[in-house]
Amino acid sequence: MAEQKAVPLIVLSTAREPVESINSILRRAGHPVHCTWIPSLRDLGDALTQINPELLLYVDTGNDELTSAVTVRDQLAPTVPLIVVADGFDESRIAVAMANGARDVVSIANPARLQAVMSRELRSFRLERALETTLKSARDARKQLETVLERSNDAIVEVQEGIIVDANPSWLELFGIVNAEDLVGQPIMDLFEEAKHPALKGALAACLNGRWSDHTLKLNAVLADGTLLPMELVLTLGEHDGEPCVRMVVPARSRDERAIADDLADAVRRDPSTGLLYRRPLLEAIAERLRTPAPGGVRYFAVVKPDKFASVEQDVGITASEQVLIEFATLLKEHLNPKDIAGRFGGVGFLVLLERGNERDVEAWVEQLIAKAAKNVVRIGEKQLSVTCTVGLSVVPPAGTNADAAIADALDACRRGRARGGNQSVTSDKADNDARVQSYDKVWVKHIKAALMENRFRLVQQPVASLQGDDLGMFDVLVRMIDAQGKEVLPAEFMAAAERNDLLKNIDRWVVGASLSFAAQRKPGCLFVRLSKDTVRDPSFLGWLDNHIRASRADPARISFQVPENVAATHLNEASGLAASLRQRGFRFTLEAFGAGRDPFGLLASFPLDFVKIDGAIVQNLAGDNELQDRVRKLVEAAGKRNVQTIAERVENANTMAVLWQLGVQFIQGYFVNAPEEVVLRAER
Repeated sequence: MAEQKAVPLIVLSTAREPVESINSILRRAGHPVHCTWIPSLRDLGDALTQINPELLLYVDTGNDELTSAVTVRDQLAPTVPLIVVADGFDESRIAVAMANGARDVVSIANPARLQAVMSRELRSFRLERALETTLKSARDARKQLETVLERSNDAIVEVQEGIIVDANPSWLELFGIVNAEDLVGQPIMDLFEEAKHPALKGALAACLNGRWSDHTLKLNAVLADGTLLPMELVLTLGEHDGEPCVRMVVPARSRDERAIADDLADAVRRDPSTGLLYRRPLLEAIAERLRTPAPGGVRYFAVVKPDKFASVEQDVGITASEQVLIEFATLLKEHLNPKDIAGRFGGVGFLVLLERGNERDVEAWVEQLIAKAAKNVVRIGEKQLSVTCTVGLSVVPPAGTNADAAIADALDACRRGRARGGNQSVTSDKADNDARVQSYDKVWVKHIKAALMENRFRLVQQPVASLQGDDLGMFDVLVRMIDAQGKEVLPAEFMAAAERNDLLKNIDRWVVGASLSFAAQRKPGCLFVRLSKDTVRDPSFLGWLDNHIRASRADPARISFQVPENVAATHLNEASGLAASLRQRGFRFTLEAFGAGRDPFGLLASFPLDFVKIDGAIVQNLAGDNELQDRVRKLVEAAGKRNVQTIAERVENANTMAVLWQLGVQFIQGYFVNAPEEVVLRAER
């Protein structure tokens, strides 16, 4: 009623005077209205249809037409409130009027109540109309969505509590299903390979909890004829019959000429039987990659060869043996990361350029590949055989240098492993004793010492993201060195030389001091700061730290010092004593690369811990390995019983994140969350 636009009213009255009185009362009160006088009941129907009023006033003059007026109103405008205007009424008369369909009874003699009742009814009418409009819009939107689902080229299915509740024709066609009735009511898991179920369960749960954002889930669908079809799905939160659901979409990708040309260009570089690069494109791709430094971690060459392949050829024949090699190549491809470069290197050998976080990641990758090959059974006709493999490893030289010698070292290591009986890995030890490395170290020691003296180090942070709650402002701290020309140098370039030349303690102290300053200035939720083996064994570290705590005035609770699991296990007394002393000072303590050692559960019981970081070598192969998933689940459960929070290291794709969600891991870090280079912190010391 307070709106400036005139409110349309109908006043049904045999006399004109009440209409003018009502209009005058409302206008004096500041309520603009447009009153339409209807003297006869027979004209009420047309007035309701043409005027579309927001209120209907029935002036009772004793002719007893209220019931008839309500009947007309109910037929043509049932939501319009009807108010009786009368004199000399009491509560019993109000009750009778309301029983007959009126909303209330008012009197011209009491203008204040008349205004209040009309304002109340007008507001109620408008709210009801807005609600109806909203509901209609929702119904229309649902119909439009059903039309989109029906006509969309994208394959779309809707899932509630793991059960399919709707699917469009494109989805049915994709899976080779004729009738939607055959699909609705079935578990969504039945449509996908069992090995991918943990990832799908985790993604569904994350999506329903609003923690899944524009990630692509990679699954193998099981079609109606039993064949497997790799597909990428987009998951969004939706609604079905008023209840939340997860909408899974396989986008229909348009193919332009450039995409086709790119696919053709890539196809001619690959062996059609294995899908891996031919030798020459392989070497070209490796040379291109090695022109730039690794973004972090280490690079290795791996030469992989199946063992005793001549015996396989004799057993199944030359032609059939190629199928054995194809299946072995498929197993190798499934074990690769997207950033790895791999190809057929001649005969039955394969060459892989690996980029991993550290040497332990490489060792874990090799161990898992060898174990998978030994367990894999190849069926050729009526015969079944298992083919083991041998892996030769060598360290890739720094960026810009020729890789031929390193590839030759990997080949030689593979030959030595096969000569010992195969089914094993051998790492070339030439790099450690080579005069070139000694010369390399001499240069880097000079650079490291100069950078320490001139304060040319820099901290970078990598966010640690929560899978179960709000952002806590947690970051993993890494270090970069700045060379004399102002260019950033990654740890992979200088840390090995620093370790070989007893400089890690110096770098640790720079990092700890800078982290304390940063914690005091910016007050993050938690900074994870690494300590090397040398610092763990350094009895003077705590005294040095006490001085820096006082100088920086940092809150110790904002720092969690972290030590690798293998260092903690090897130097148990020193590491556990350091952890206890740090926690007494208010710091938190973390074991990283956790779960890779012989007795992680024993370490959980031996250390005062706040966090454990699950080893990245385990995490990177988690999505497709049920044994690893069971191992991580047990680690998470054991940590939870001791109130130790779990963080997964080096998470690089949505499938891995989904599995971690399903396993109950609380936090993740890695390039899937954010690359450490993207947010740089300069710490003033």
